Amino acid sequence: MEGEVEWIYRGDPQEGQSAPLVQFTNGKLKNPENMNFTLYRNKDINNPRKKNYTILNAETDRLSYVGNNFGAGALKCNTLCRYFVGVLDEPSGQMEVYNAELFNMQPLISDDVADNDLSEYLAKSYREKVDLCIEAFGTNKQRKALNSRRMNEVRKEVLNKAVIKAAEDVIETKGAAALIHDAAEDEKTDVSLVLPPCHEDAKKPEDVYKFEDLISPAEYEALQAPAAVFMNVTAADILKMTEEKSYCSFVLDELKSMPLDEKSYDHKARCLWFFDCLVKLNSQKVVKKKHAMGPTCPNIISNKLVKTFTALSYGNGRIQNLISASMKVKITAYAIALALHINHFQTNLTVLQRDLKLRENKILDIAKAMRLKISKSKNLFGLEEHKLGTLCLPLPAQKVPSRNKKRKLN
Repeated sequence: MEGEVEWIYRGDPQEGQSAPLVQFTNGKLKNPENMNFTLYRNKDINNPRKKNYTILNAETDRLSYVGNNFGAGALKCNTLCRYFVGVLDEPSGQMEVYNAELFNMQPLISDDVADNDLSEYLAKSYREKVDLCIEAFGTNKQRKALNSRRMNEVRKEVLNKAVIKAAEDVIETKGAAALIHDAAEDEKTDVSLVLPPCHEDAKKPEDVYKFEDLISPAEYEALQAPAAVFMNVTAADILKMTEEKSYCSFVLDELKSMPLDEKSYDHKARCLWFFDCLVKLNSQKVVKKKHAMGPTCPNIISNKLVKTFTALSYGNGRIQNLISASMKVKITAYAIALALHINHFQTNLTVLQRDLKLRENKILDIAKAMRLKISKSKNLFGLEEHKLGTLCLPLPAQKVPSRNKKRKLN
């Protein structure tokens, strides 16, 4: 029949999208052909809440308009009604019908529009640009997180100002020289926490790091039983221990030159067995309190090692005895002090370094902090240079390392 129009429903112009219909809050357009429209769609198609977010921008010579289908300014009617737009082809009499969405266009008014607006935006950091996007398009959870972070930054800034003000007051009251002296004293105190007690006024080398501060009389008595393994040791026994790697290199080397006197022999055997315990303890990260050094280790020795050279830490749902970096320094310092007593107050730091698996500069720093004199020595074949640490009186002045000193790593 002539003059009839046939409707053909085409659905969405593109999958998941609708054609925009606009209405203006401040009136009707007189010249719609002079208007430029731009449609922005959210790229996050995987998020069901965001995949249909759309912003429509309209530009005229005098004013800009913006409308969106989400947020507080979105029209509620889009959720209650369906809109359609039809495109009529007059020659064929067919009208193609598409889904549509209504946008409420509001004028965009800015009080400080300037030519440098874009340059000011480009000068912002990536973090600031992301924050602006969260303010405009973020979810309630994202906006709360943004506000919380900004409040934390404000609190941090206030705290920093308070600390700076307090520091300025202290400097003004005490003076910079007094503060530098206090910092040096604090550094000495920090170092003393990991070093054996040092008696600077001692008249003899054996009294600088007293043997009783390393091994108490009760502990020394308990060492008799486990140290019996070193009594009357033969060259074949030492060779077997070396092959089985039962003990560290320092102990095996010292067993080759045991004293002839029975009392001195027994004393050195006890010291070597305790020294080997320190080396084995240093190789661990977490120590079990029960049988920390094996079933042959006396309880008094095991308890002393755990109490002196471990720190309590919480991990894996329980409290653990952890050997931290500072505790490894403490073990090394006590091992050096014991080695000095074993070797008449001169010891091979290179051998200790290898047994304790340290860098050379690390063990040298500890030896210098213990006020040892560092020297060099060739081995028997002259092929390798070893570092020796010697305890000499009077003790050299203690040098406090700079906190900001940078060291090159080999």
